[in-house]
Amino acid sequence: MSEPAPEGEIRDTRLADALSERYLSYAMSTIMSRSLPDVRDGLKPVHRRLLFAMQQLKLDPKSGFKKCARVVGDVMGKYHPHGDASIYDAMVRMSQEFAVRYPLVDGQGNFGNIDGDNAAAMRYTEARMTEVAMALLDGIDQDTVDFRPTYDGEESEPIVLPSNFPNLLANGAAGIAVGMATSIPPHNVGELCDALKHLIKFPNATIDKLVEFVPGPDFPTGGELVENRDAIVEAYKTGRGGFRVRAKWEVEDLGRGTYQIVITEIPYQVQKSKLIEKIAELINDKRLPILTDVRDESAEDIRVVLEPRTGKVEAAMLMEQMFRMTELESRFSLNMNVLDAYNTPRVMNLREVLAAFLEHRMVVLVRGSNFRLGQIERRLEILGGMLVAYLNLDEVIRIIREEDNAKQVMMATFKLSDVQAEAILNMRLRQLRKLEEMEIRTENDALVVEQTALNTLLNDEELRWKSIAGQINEIKEKFGQKTEIGKRRTVVGDAPTAVIVPLEAMIEREPITVVCSQKGWIRAIKGHLSDEQVKDIKYKEGDKERYTLAAQTTDKILIFATNGRFYTLGCDKLPGGRGHGEPLRLMIDLPNDADITEMLVHVTGRKLLVASDSAHGFIVPEDDVLAQTKNGKVVLNVSPGAEATSCTIVPEGADSIAVIGSNRKIVIFPIAELPEITRGKGVILQRYKKGGGAVLRDAKAFTLTEGLSFPFGSGWRTETDLLRWQGKRAGAGALAPRGFPTSNKFA
Repeated sequence: MSEPAPEGEIRDTRLADALSERYLSYAMSTIMSRSLPDVRDGLKPVHRRLLFAMQQLKLDPKSGFKKCARVVGDVMGKYHPHGDASIYDAMVRMSQEFAVRYPLVDGQGNFGNIDGDNAAAMRYTEARMTEVAMALLDGIDQDTVDFRPTYDGEESEPIVLPSNFPNLLANGAAGIAVGMATSIPPHNVGELCDALKHLIKFPNATIDKLVEFVPGPDFPTGGELVENRDAIVEAYKTGRGGFRVRAKWEVEDLGRGTYQIVITEIPYQVQKSKLIEKIAELINDKRLPILTDVRDESAEDIRVVLEPRTGKVEAAMLMEQMFRMTELESRFSLNMNVLDAYNTPRVMNLREVLAAFLEHRMVVLVRGSNFRLGQIERRLEILGGMLVAYLNLDEVIRIIREEDNAKQVMMATFKLSDVQAEAILNMRLRQLRKLEEMEIRTENDALVVEQTALNTLLNDEELRWKSIAGQINEIKEKFGQKTEIGKRRTVVGDAPTAVIVPLEAMIEREPITVVCSQKGWIRAIKGHLSDEQVKDIKYKEGDKERYTLAAQTTDKILIFATNGRFYTLGCDKLPGGRGHGEPLRLMIDLPNDADITEMLVHVTGRKLLVASDSAHGFIVPEDDVLAQTKNGKVVLNVSPGAEATSCTIVPEGADSIAVIGSNRKIVIFPIAELPEITRGKGVILQRYKKGGGAVLRDAKAFTLTEGLSFPFGSGWRTETDLLRWQGKRAGAGALAPRGFPTSNKFA
């Protein structure tokens, strides 16, 4: 019987320690190798490996296309130990003109579209690199960057690309790591080149100055940047912020006072199909009643048509509402969290990102120059040996023909190095002609001149910066604003002013009758009902009529409760007339110990008289009682044990206030003695005998010359001789006239 295999090392450790150690390893792997881009070339490992693999396959812009499956296979097999789907998805995005400002992959076949449709399978599509990708790889075979072994140790891959193109800011980046994320919008490379050249001249340039060159992002889908400049500067200063982008639109006149709106560009990373679905859904739900239809007439260019219901509404007002309710306006966040040259993740500002790119270009220039110097030295050594051979051609031939160890003899005779002697021995007979000697001398002289220039460059920092500026000029000339790809697509606009969109414009205006029962069930019946129709309204068993108000669907209903709060309801949100409606307490946060005092249709500019049963009250502008939340708005502060009992409209031109208590006494005083405030307890309106238990029942504003009206029998009575009740505020008053309602109410 064979012995069991020896067990591995077993260590006792706390679960928390084991978890934290392993999770930290996972987190660092996600941050370094998956989610955050390198500030120098703006690429994540998968993108860098894709471009390097395509370069190894010689897929430059002038060569033919190769199947994407071939590229993905090479990347997965040699460099990137992950699934083929993730690699192909990254490759597809690098080729999409609506997703990447300067595509790195030139795709042939179906690579998806702005509607969100997926690309065809990798076996059907083909690809090669673009000129931008070639600029990123420029000089990679000249020892400009470090290489590391691949995951299986069989080959090597670049740690970073030479990047003769400011790719991080030009194409942007997005990613979510563990505990951190990055979000960088694309920018215009011509503007970046201007900012880089300025930073070379003035290394301590302020962000404000750099923003003059880089006014904001330049998205591949265009649109209009509507962020405030101060906010843009602040975002670039801190490396965190956001940019608001709006769709571009234009008005097409259809004649006879009608028009249609055509959207030609939509915000970045907004799927056109989902945008249109959202607009159609809003139209169907009658949340955009001003629109009748939305159509997609897009071909290669975007053309989304909006049809207004009427030509009377201004297009700008309509679009303002569209921006609020749809993704025609979106916000792209800025979080310049990147890996620096030492693989440390940190948030950089605009100047730091640009400076990091310039420092990388300086390192690439120095390393590339040293590599070239090494090549020149080796070539000059070989050329020097060849010139010696030409000067002593007969002797060299004799040595080769007669000596057994010709190489050693030549090295000793002419003081040649091993490399020079080997080069002479490898010469072909045709190279012995006179013309070849002249070409070698010419090449030798040219290399000496180049060697001198490179040594001068390496010894002069100012000259190196001048060389880098020249490279940046070449990039600008190739991809700048004067080229087709480099034209700015996103218009830099002004921050939008607050446009007030009237509710009537967005809600279909229809007449309704608002019905609220004694037990607080509310509904909206279509049309303005007559008195006979109101009498025919059915209520729940044991319930009856309390309020019926003629209104429009665009109106607001004001509800004044015994707790001194005003609540606001939009008529368009009331339940329909079928059935008995819904409990009002479900629509507003009305406490159980509070009840409705008054309900009325809001009219802008009107004033209200509010009072509590403790006989305190004041006048309040109706516009100031509108509540924004279900919790309502406190207007009248009521004392403990007291309730708000009265809320009446102050007629225009009213000059007097009439107040009646439960003791049936009326006092009339000038309206000027009552303050107009927006919130408070108010002043005393009427004084009652202590211990008598009398409370205020009602208050009313009216015009003294027109008399005081009150219900009388089945009609109304107007009392014009009011001298016996007139006095000052807080007076006791006199008994109400004969026939005054027993409810002690003026209405």
